[in-house]
Amino acid sequence: MQDQFIGGSFGRPKIRCLIVDGHALVRHGMRRLLEDEPDIEVVEEAGSTDDALQKLGLHQPDVMLMDTGLPGLSSTDVIRLVQHASPQTKLIFLTGHGDNQSALQGLQAGAMGYVHKDTETVNLVQAMRDAQRGIRYVSPQVLQKVRKDVPSIAGGKASSPTLTPREEEIVKLLAEGHSVKESAQMLGVSAKTVEAHKFNLMRKLGIHNKAQLVTYAIQMRIVKLPTGT
Repeated sequence: MQDQFIGGSFGRPKIRCLIVDGHALVRHGMRRLLEDEPDIEVVEEAGSTDDALQKLGLHQPDVMLMDTGLPGLSSTDVIRLVQHASPQTKLIFLTGHGDNQSALQGLQAGAMGYVHKDTETVNLVQAMRDAQRGIRYVSPQVLQKVRKDVPSIAGGKASSPTLTPREEEIVKLLAEGHSVKESAQMLGVSAKTVEAHKFNLMRKLGIHNKAQLVTYAIQMRIVKLPTGT
């Protein structure tokens, strides 16, 4: 049987993408840029949230790029609806303002990335490739805003407790969006063990929810982040 040549490499299917933006010129421009990439295929465009959800169910894309400025549903509501309509679709938000609270809430709810609209095409493409592999991507412009919230974590302490290698592994997996059960399978331990580590971590760090855990992981560079702009 011969190897299939797909998307610029042997045996690797293209990343199928849905672009969602309220401006036709923006959508068409983004499509032209992305279709220059050998491993990306734009399957459809949408100009509104309702239109996007309909086309999402029809095409079941791998990645959905969505402008945060669209009216209607909140980012967390969009994530919930996307996960219901097409569970395998990775959602990346495109933002022009880098709102830290919105980004934190979106990451907590399951978004795979926040890409600032001023970023270079190469970084948007990298975000899509990372999302396909289950890795979150946050543009530096958004990251700078998010980091401003970090002093409020752990009671405003300037220093952070030292984590063991196992604790760092668990923080990384949870911050990247994996569930306790998934993290346990990836580490080869029981879910109860991961749950116990998670409880001890949150107590040690003085944090109370997943959004704060994500922020901590970003601040301590435990999760992978882009180095360019």
